[in-house]
Amino acid sequence: MANKVFTGTGRRKSSIAQVKMTPGKGQITINGRDVREFFPYETNVMDLMQPLVLTNNEKTFDIEAKVNGGGFTGQTGAVRLGIVRALLLYDKANEGNEDSYRTMLKRAGFVTRDPRSKERKKPGLKAARRAPQFSKR
Repeated sequence: MANKVFTGTGRRKSSIAQVKMTPGKGQITINGRDVREFFPYETNVMDLMQPLVLTNNEKTFDIEAKVNGGGFTGQTGAVRLGIVRALLLYDKANEGNEDSYRTMLKRAGFVTRDPRSKERKKPGLKAARRAPQFSKR
């Protein structure tokens, strides 16, 4: 496991993240910057760390992610899904067991990709569902 690299791709809304996970001290780098410097809100960082906290791997792996597209929330979700997929690759041998990462992460709802994305604008409306203001007179 010395130079082993585990990769995962995550998508959320219009964001795509490519995550590389290597054994290390818990350093998280996104687009070449520290995670706390890249994401402006602590809630984004907490959301991103949830799978690592759940599996007790906060200080076990160094994570390097490249993410583009979307905003902070979509990018956070994309990186989180990439981390989950990399963790599943790491724990592939234990897959059938009750204490496997897959069981824990699936129970917490992290394995499933969130399919929600922005709905397209419709003709005659101001947005996807927002109609122009109605005036009786």
